[in-house]
Amino acid sequence: MLGRRTLLTGIGGATLAGIARAQAFPDRPLRWIVGYPPGGASDTFARLIGSHIGAKLGQNVVVENRPGGGAVVASEAAARSAPDGYTLLHVDNGILVYNPALYSRLPFDPDRDFQGVGFIGRFPLFLVVRPDNPVRDFAGFLAASKTRPPNYGSPAVASPHHLAMEMVKRRTGLEATHVPYRGGPAAMQDLLAGNLESVVIDCASGIPFITSGRVKTLCVFSEARSPRAPDVPTLRELGHADAVAYGWQGMSVPAGVPAPIVARLAEALKAGVGADDVQARYRDLGIESAPWSPAEFQDFVKRENAEWRPLIRDLGIRLDS
Repeated sequence: MLGRRTLLTGIGGATLAGIARAQAFPDRPLRWIVGYPPGGASDTFARLIGSHIGAKLGQNVVVENRPGGGAVVASEAAARSAPDGYTLLHVDNGILVYNPALYSRLPFDPDRDFQGVGFIGRFPLFLVVRPDNPVRDFAGFLAASKTRPPNYGSPAVASPHHLAMEMVKRRTGLEATHVPYRGGPAAMQDLLAGNLESVVIDCASGIPFITSGRVKTLCVFSEARSPRAPDVPTLRELGHADAVAYGWQGMSVPAGVPAPIVARLAEALKAGVGADDVQARYRDLGIESAPWSPAEFQDFVKRENAEWRPLIRDLGIRLDS
């Protein structure tokens, strides 16, 4: 009995200590690692939302850009950091879902080394062509591809845009040749200059072109039409029910961060995403958000893994071959 009582006392003491740490958290600035250069969508929303998180927690959130290797550099830095809640990782499809299928070896395991905090948002993806393109709709684009496959631009090899289009090709019979760029704006510039035939672009970069009529938008890959482009049909509507894809972003921390601290971070993230200026920006760009708990975000990632990793391996797309 004495041994059991001592053990239970020890467990209770550890629990109380964890609660005390969570109540004192944070007592210094936090760093939010972003695996992409300044100025992109990931960096922009980390800084915008991070300011609200800092206000909620009473400490500054310092965004640290660590670009390189498909965000592998940033991911490794986060995975190796102390599991104390002071290091946050800006995550997306690539970091948590794609990379294990794209690389034969990684210096970390996203399934084991990270735990989810919450969801930042998902970005509908559009297929656009120049206004003078003779095709009128996706059906015409699909039919024309059988005679002469067009090319299509994306922000990068193995970006959500690239992999989504390869999925669309697989599930609709479309034929098209990929041309990778360094970012969506560069692809859009080449499209408008006449050097490219089509582009898969996300809402954050594409909505200004779409709403102004500078491009002809053939379809959106999302589950429902975008309120910012209500005349653009989904591929589901066009008879391709399983051709659905998004770009998305979230927040994770190293595995082992105490649950009470994860809960505090999750509430701060939820407040940041829900802030009036952030939601106004989301509405303007057509970004979709959801106030998921850490468990709900983890479940979402598991569903994404089950769909995308087998598809990537089946397509034979690799980044280290």
